[in-house]
Amino acid sequence: MVRDTTVLGRTGLTCSVVGLGCGGMSRLGLRKGGTMREAADLVRYALDLGITIIDTAKVYGTEPAVGAGLVGRRDGVIISTKVWPLTPDNRVDPAHITTQIEDSLRVLGLDVIDIVHLHGVTPEDYTRIIDGCLPAMERARIDGKIRHIAISELWNRDLSHRMLPMALDDNHFDVVMVGCNMLNSSARQMVLPKGLEKNVATLLMFAVRRAFADVQLLRTICARLVSEGRIGADDVDQANPLGFLLGEHCATLTEAAYRYCRHLSGVNVVLTGTGDRNHLQQNIAAIEGPPLPDAALRRIDAIFGRVDSVTGEA
Repeated sequence: MVRDTTVLGRTGLTCSVVGLGCGGMSRLGLRKGGTMREAADLVRYALDLGITIIDTAKVYGTEPAVGAGLVGRRDGVIISTKVWPLTPDNRVDPAHITTQIEDSLRVLGLDVIDIVHLHGVTPEDYTRIIDGCLPAMERARIDGKIRHIAISELWNRDLSHRMLPMALDDNHFDVVMVGCNMLNSSARQMVLPKGLEKNVATLLMFAVRRAFADVQLLRTICARLVSEGRIGADDVDQANPLGFLLGEHCATLTEAAYRYCRHLSGVNVVLTGTGDRNHLQQNIAAIEGPPLPDAALRRIDAIFGRVDSVTGEA
């Protein structure tokens, strides 16, 4: 069961520190052959375990499962979803935002959505998206269709977090979604301190990536970072780059990755995505685990502290 809770900054909302992420490589199991009924059952199971914040998006295709899983259980659950800010032909159209919010309300079966993000905003498109889309988001909030306006970065393309500092400086958003993990923790400098300063809540994605379960991929990534001069060749054991975390500290690198992100200053919620009940239980236990030892944290920082160019997926 989830024990720990957090207050989402200036929203005043309280929720579990563990969030059920409905995107990513699993999408509640739908990407691995699961049915919508099974995905809805997983949502209900997450609620049974004490998770009280769920993050989805229209583009993930998981809003119907979230809506079904919420039937009769809406009270005390924070729902976060996202609208794509650009039209299919790459235009900014306020009506496009309004239509997506209406669609999400209908599919989720809600009268109001707690948090709605402008989804995957890039630094190049930030200004035109804010100018064109924010008024529609504000209107939805005034009309009582959404409670809080948020923004998420497209971390695969914005690895050094150029967009979110602009958004935090503008102070339009109550919640932000940021990518961060042990291999690229540049959000610690670029995003998290400013979020704390502004009292803006932070939902963290990408805490666990494939490299933490695939040692050959981890070796390949580290070798590339050494060749690029982002990691010192003498700082890392290229045969087993994160092996020092295993044994007395953690059972798996996945556990270490979740514990690392959970205890970063400025992180409110760590999102975890899965289609498997046992996997969900394990992830909850990891996120609610204690901080990594100081010596381990110093070694992670010594190896990867200058890295802002990878996600750990490839």
